Amino acid sequence: MEIRTLRYFLAVAREENMTRAAEYLHVTQPTLSKQIQSLEDELGKKLFIRHSFRIELTEEGILLRKRAEDLVSMADKIAGEFTALDDVTGGDVYFGLAESYQIRYLARELKRFKERYPGLRYHISSGDTEQVTEKLDKGVLDFAVLAEEPDPAKYRSLTFPEADVWGLVMPTEHPLAKKESITADDIIGLPLFCSGQGWKRDIPHWCKDKMDALHLEGSFRLSYNASLFVREGLGFLLTFDRLIDTGPESGLAFRPLTPKLEAKIYLIWRKYQAFTPIAERLLAELKSRFA
Repeated sequence: MEIRTLRYFLAVAREENMTRAAEYLHVTQPTLSKQIQSLEDELGKKLFIRHSFRIELTEEGILLRKRAEDLVSMADKIAGEFTALDDVTGGDVYFGLAESYQIRYLARELKRFKERYPGLRYHISSGDTEQVTEKLDKGVLDFAVLAEEPDPAKYRSLTFPEADVWGLVMPTEHPLAKKESITADDIIGLPLFCSGQGWKRDIPHWCKDKMDALHLEGSFRLSYNASLFVREGLGFLLTFDRLIDTGPESGLAFRPLTPKLEAKIYLIWRKYQAFTPIAERLLAELKSRFA
């Protein structure tokens, strides 16, 4: 199975049309069709269902797309790393980031670093702990930012300067918006939105034996999307402070939880990670700044 063939497969999956995919790849349609057929023969599975005007992935094709995306990303990253070995002033660095206003500290350091090393190219993806650590473990990412303490057996880490504060986002006209802080009793029976990670790990630590009385209406990986549901009156969002616009014109209010619930944020990398020269320099800079 060649990386080139996986690139062909991903193009067809994206375009859902063999002709358009062939044009994008600058190959003939018979050549592309032959490559896809060869891949199906090699795997012993049909990857596409052919319709009159489009093609769609089978269940096996959906599985391969996820694996192929990781493999192609890894191949590109390896090629970039070897290209950058002789260039200590530039190259690519890959980050996977959790949601936190403290990402501003990382952005600030990247800005300073890029002023001295303009050849730096950084790539940012977002996700929860499960998503970013999976990519970090596969080597697709150089660094990840987590909102939970990392496993010291697998990762090395730096702690961000502050801690994120949990609270409740609600419509400004709701009676709870008049309170200074929110207790577990206040939200019993309310339709709640929260990240899956926070609901399983942080919220039980805060409300203890009242957890069974809380109702999770829906879980979101991104707080911004959840805030739109709050704005439409569908529920209340448990999230970190400063992730959602709660200004005078927003129609939303944030109130901290009591007792206070905080989460530290960590920059992590694999314990035995081999870095490119530019990533090594960046890490040294981050260590000195965060210390």
